Parts: sequence; structure tokens; C-alpha cells
Amino acid sequence: MHTQSITNGLSNNKHQIHTWLQHLKQVAHKHPTPLIAPIKALSELVKQDKQLLLLSKQMFCLPQQTQQLQLSELVIQSFDEFLLVLNAVMTQAPPYIRSNNMATEALNPCGFIGLPINALLTCITTPIASQSFFANVIVAQQFKKILACWSIYLSSEASRNVLVQDQLDQDPQQLAWLNPIVQKHLIEIVCQASFDPALKEFPFEHFFECDPNDKCYGFQSWDDFFTRKFTATIRPIAAGEDVIVNPCESAPLQVVENVEQNATFWLKGHPYSLQNMMNFDPLAEQFTGGTVYQAYLNALSYHRWHSPVSGTIKKIDIVNGRYDLASKSALPLLTAIATRAIIFIESDNPYIGLMCFIAVGIADVSSCDVTVSQGQHVEKGEQLGMFHCGGSAHCLIFKPQVNLSFDFHLTEPGLNATNIPVCSRIAVVN
Repeated sequence: MHTQSITNGLSNNKHQIHTWLQHLKQVAHKHPTPLIAPIKALSELVKQDKQLLLLSKQMFCLPQQTQQLQLSELVIQSFDEFLLVLNAVMTQAPPYIRSNNMATEALNPCGFIGLPINALLTCITTPIASQSFFANVIVAQQFKKILACWSIYLSSEASRNVLVQDQLDQDPQQLAWLNPIVQKHLIEIVCQASFDPALKEFPFEHFFECDPNDKCYGFQSWDDFFTRKFTATIRPIAAGEDVIVNPCESAPLQVVENVEQNATFWLKGHPYSLQNMMNFDPLAEQFTGGTVYQAYLNALSYHRWHSPVSGTIKKIDIVNGRYDLASKSALPLLTAIATRAIIFIESDNPYIGLMCFIAVGIADVSSCDVTVSQGQHVEKGEQLGMFHCGGSAHCLIFKPQVNLSFDFHLTEPGLNATNIPVCSRIAVVN
């Protein structure tokens, strides 16, 4: 398992992460609760396996190259303490941390601890031991069960406590998600993709379906807030039979053309391909020599997927991939190994034909929720599904005979790209 964090979901401010983890650790020790069933099962599993027990200890050993670091400065000092704090995460929704500039209430965009489990795993001090530990199939399966348990809490009414300021646990560092200051920041993210600064003057309900007369704006849970919908007019669908629209509110990462079926075309040293990405589906052969477009989502952005074309859903495959911590630079690799939804669409436009959309859940809950079914006809811009809490990315894959011109909306594909609005033009068939 990689031990770097996904920077679009986890704060770049190490001090903020450290402070938040210290607070969580104090809460876990002061108010310990019985380990939930899947965490307890993981604990027992490790105790019964000598190799896993050794790796669990090595993960929290102080590396020789950081001997100047005092043990007391480490947030998590043992595997047992790791499980204790992880257990505390299970009854918390992701927090929004107040900026250090308390006087002006200015927001630090890095204050969002969007991937709490990722943040916790950064406490591991020995990456080699971590990779071996989490590569164990049984550990990976058990960790999936832990994430599934957390997702139940995030879908519960109790998780709404982070939405409203007076329901927070007397934490002066934390802001509620529906606090006007945070609302303004979420609006700014939408406006940045729209290239229309005038939109900043509109209220939250102009952008998202909600009820501002309700204390929690009508959101039934943290997950309901995370998967909030845009209002009908905020993201118009680009017209034209030859126009392919952006399926997600996302930043372009790269375009790869003339893709070979089994070529190692993404990341040097990692042997994966279209076959890996498409989970070895027989349809993958039809895309040999074709084009792959890949993009990634900001953890604070809109998280629903929409059909890039009008057409018929030919096939859907949900791949229960493995959980990995990774940097943005490893996003392409995660396209082939992480949890993902693979949706083949037969476009109404014969010049596009069969194409493929892949939604990739990367970290924390990392689930892909498909809301269409095989055989269903969808219009361009119609919802296909959504990501639940976690990091995410997506791919569009076209056959070799499809000649495309991409529109990146004044941004440059790469790790520093900005969001392109969902349902806006992303490519044109020539």
C-alpha cells in the first residue's frame, strides 16, 4: 500500500492533520468504546498470524533515517492505538477544520480532512511493512468490511452533526459544512469551474438542490450532503450529436491515444492495460488502438456521474478493487486496481459507437453506486451513478476509429489542472 495521500482530498497542511489526529486520539483514549465487529476481527486476525503481527509492529517503528524525531512526537505509536483511533473514526463524518487565521475567519482550502482514514494511515512510519501488510488478501477484505461499516454511519441521521454548527462537539477548530463561510468556499469551487465570478453573489440554494428553511437544508445524512445535486440550470448540457460531454465535475489528467490492449502505457514499471482497466472483459478487445481520457475529482466537488452521450447501456460491471493510499501521480495506476464501475454505452451516434465510461473510487469509503441498468436508454447528461465519500477519478474510452478533438476549457491536463464543468463539452467527433 502506498503511504502518500491523495492531495485533492487530504489536507496539504501537515500541522492541521497532526492537530486533528491528536484531538481524535485524545477523544479515543478519553472515551473508549468497544471495537466495532470488523475492527475487532482484524485485531484478532493479526494476533493469530505471526507474519501479520510482525508487520503490524514494524509499521509503527521509528525508521533509522528519522531517529532525530522523538517517539513522543508520533501521533500513533502502535497498531493497537491505530485500531483504537480508527474505531473513533467510525462514528465521525469528515470534518472541515477552521483556518489558522481566526481573526478574519479566512478559509484555508487545505483545512478539509476529506479522507480521515487516509489521514490516519499517514501515521504509518514504515512504508515497506505497510505495503506487505495491506497487500494481504485477508487484510484487504477485512478493511473493506470496515469501510462498509463506516459508510452505514455516514448514511445515518447521526452523521448530520457536522452540518450544523450548534451540533459540533465544542471543537473551536471545526466549522460546520452549512456554516456560511464554508458555503461560500463550496460556491467558489463551482464558480472556478464556470469561469463566471459573478455567480459568487448567489446563495447556496442557487447551486444545489436543498431546503434553506430546514436546519440541515433538507440533507438526511452526511452522505446525502456529499452527493448533493446541482440545480437544474447550473450545469447545462452541451448540445450537438457530435459533442461528448464531461461525465463528472472533474479536472483532466491525460489523454492517451493508440492504446494497445496489453501495453504498459500508464506508469513506467506497472504492467497494466485496457484489459486490467476493463477487468478483462471480452469487449476490451474492441478498444485496442483507441483513445483513453482520464480525469480526477476534487473531494469538495460535485460527485455524481452523467452520461457523456445519448445511447443504450450495453453492459455494467462493478469491480471490488483493493484499497490503496496514493499520490495524484499514481492515479492512472489506481484506474486498474481500485474499486470501479465499468459502463459500456452504445452511442446513438454511429460515428462514436460503443464507448466505455469507468468510475474509479480511490480512497476511504471508495464506493461506486450505479443508478442505471443494462438495456436502459439514456440521454446525454442523464445521471449514471455517484461516488460516495472518498477520492475519485474517471475514464472515457473510445474505439480506434473514433476521431476526437478534446476541449480542455482553458486548463492544461495534468496534476495541476482545474475542474471542467460536468455536462459541458469535453470532446467533438470529427
